Amino acid sequence: MTDATDPSQYVRTREKGTRDVTYPDAPEPLAVPVYDNHTHLEIEDGVGLSLDEQLARAAEVGVAGVVQAGGDIDSSRWSAWAAASHPRVLAAVAIHPNEAPAYAAAGALGDAIAVIDELAAQPRVRAIGETGLDFFRTDAEGLPAQHESFEAHIALAKKHGIAMQIHDRDAHEAVLETLERVGAPERTVFHCFSGDAEMARIAADRGYWLSFAGNVTFKNAQNLRDALAVTPRERILVETDAPFLTPAPHRGRPNAPYLIPVTVRFLAAELGLDVDELSAQLAANTLEVYGSFD
Repeated sequence: MTDATDPSQYVRTREKGTRDVTYPDAPEPLAVPVYDNHTHLEIEDGVGLSLDEQLARAAEVGVAGVVQAGGDIDSSRWSAWAAASHPRVLAAVAIHPNEAPAYAAAGALGDAIAVIDELAAQPRVRAIGETGLDFFRTDAEGLPAQHESFEAHIALAKKHGIAMQIHDRDAHEAVLETLERVGAPERTVFHCFSGDAEMARIAADRGYWLSFAGNVTFKNAQNLRDALAVTPRERILVETDAPFLTPAPHRGRPNAPYLIPVTVRFLAAELGLDVDELSAQLAANTLEVYGSFD
């Protein structure tokens, strides 16, 4: 585990395999700046870019800031450090649902959530996330820990009066049921929304935000485009989930916040909106959820 006194030294490396690990060329800059609602810049992919390099590339194409999300103690500490150190970064901190069973098995879930509680008190930590439920990667034995962790994280978001970013994979009904039963935080975001139009309507009706990532551009993701079509404009956010989910035509290559304009232009075309108009709406939505980056 990384020394808590120097979280800046933490780094993860993504498996490269046989992928093309060169970064795509920068897209045409956006005239109206937007924000990356959810990214993992502690993960090195491809040739690797430093945090400063990532932020500089993003700024050059009209991405004014990022919300850096954690998924365990170390990445959450790094996220909080990044936000405290860089004016274009805000942080989300949490124990990822797929990490919760391992912490629970070691008898350490409560202690881990206590660390998240401490980090959430920092002024530039503006969300609890990513938390939620994942029925794809976790088997039945691990689900009680996921549910325990999710409900504890909901309580933390309410305690600190900050937003919550939800990870929901193959668990739509259970996530919605949990939020309805225990009460969702005032600002609840479905990170990398993966449901369909019906779920989008339910989420929007409840006042949640839906964040769309690069996979909305994939040919097999018609459900996401259908969901986008019925989501009120004031409930839409955009993200990379970098280094994952690189938008077409760069799918499989390293993703980064500077590629957000590719997804924004795709969303605008799908919605029949002017790119500048959508960018302004996305920026306003992001600031409503997380507050100012200044």
